[in-house]
Amino acid sequence: MDAATLAKDVIAGNRRALARAITLVESARPDHRAMATELMEHIKDADRQALRTGLSGTPGVGKSTLIESFGMMLIGKGMKVAVLAVDPSSARSGGSILGDKTRMEMLSREKNAFIRPSPSQSELGGVARRTREAVALCEAAGYDIILIETVGVGQSETVVSEMSDLFVLLLAPAGGDELQGVKRGIMEMADMILVNKADGDLLPAAKRTCSDYAGALRLIRKRPQDPEGFPKAMTVSALQEDGLAEAWDDMQALIAWRRENGFFDARRAEQAEYWFGQEIRLGLLGQLEREPLKSTVDDLARQVAQGAMTPTRAAADVLAALKEG
Repeated sequence: MDAATLAKDVIAGNRRALARAITLVESARPDHRAMATELMEHIKDADRQALRTGLSGTPGVGKSTLIESFGMMLIGKGMKVAVLAVDPSSARSGGSILGDKTRMEMLSREKNAFIRPSPSQSELGGVARRTREAVALCEAAGYDIILIETVGVGQSETVVSEMSDLFVLLLAPAGGDELQGVKRGIMEMADMILVNKADGDLLPAAKRTCSDYAGALRLIRKRPQDPEGFPKAMTVSALQEDGLAEAWDDMQALIAWRRENGFFDARRAEQAEYWFGQEIRLGLLGQLEREPLKSTVDDLARQVAQGAMTPTRAAADVLAALKEG
């Protein structure tokens, strides 16, 4: 199947074609990359927009449970939901569990839901390099909201914020006091903070945590892209499905305000420019993995390790070799 035909099937909403397209863009084979580039050119003609929502939080905070409950609620409202879940890869074996469909049993059976787990591989922060292209494919396939679930460790929040319209941080009860919240750079990126597991014996702790983080958000300088009251913190219970409808209403209100005031389109333009730069950087790094540059890099790396050359001098030699090549 050629790229044009595959793109046509994706735009028609064919789930199998969408899965094939994402597999294609995730491939590192040179022939696949060429076809993927052509595919992405074709799907931009669909001219569709979904609400791209990044979701992050530490392992065990209940991301998968919240995504399933939230996704089922949206499907009940007549929407189509895509979930792109990035699973951490082992630094030793390179393998990933990819168990998100198992954890989202009800959502995975819905015809209006599409769940795609992807390995983070060696990507910084646990966001697969091609997740951005997978987002665009789901958008072209007609999904109304795309949930991008990250590993929730380190730099992933920064990366996912560059491919989403909303960034939601999920916290557990007793997840830190107000001062800790201010210290975290992630607080400056979050559009909403959802304190999950606000039910049963954990409800009082969840309310205290929400109050702490709401206070922390008030201490952060107001961002121009936020209306009054945002960013905000609120409690939810994915298990009991409490607070999810309110959270969705707030998300819609925030996006509507940004659209009306020009921030939505401006942000997407900034993100497109950011990923243009990233593709250039990653493409240049990829050239260093191919011969004959790889032999040069390996040789210089050995000299640096042995103390025969400084890292600065070796890097300059690599750049010079790249320029000559």
